[in-house]
Amino acid sequence: MEPFYNYVVHLLSGLLMVLAFAAIYLRVTPFCEMSLIRQGFVAPALSLGGALIGFSLTVASSILHNDTYLMFLAWSAAGLAMQVLAYVLLGRLVPRLPDLLSANNVAAGAFAGTVALVVGIINAACMS
Repeated sequence: MEPFYNYVVHLLSGLLMVLAFAAIYLRVTPFCEMSLIRQGFVAPALSLGGALIGFSLTVASSILHNDTYLMFLAWSAAGLAMQVLAYVLLGRLVPRLPDLLSANNVAAGAFAGTVALVVGIINAACMS
């Protein structure tokens, strides 16, 4: 029964970590992605989607490579911080990024999403 219990605990914790990341990420960005996505804007959906996938890879790697639940949480939190930092740095490298995403510039959204995905992949690999 213990493997099933561990599965449920890690699954629910991982999903909660992704929800927490999404809430923090949406607060860090200077515009309302969800409102724009509801209006059919693709660029913010690509940006947010890349960030969610990138962070999810980090959470998955943390589940796979950490022996204790607390280490899983700690490394997932570190991955969260790195994803947010990546967005902040990208915003400095591309100063008009929020305006481009709000204007539905798909190239900017794809670029931001790709950067977030790359950071997530590298972050996940660093945990192995």
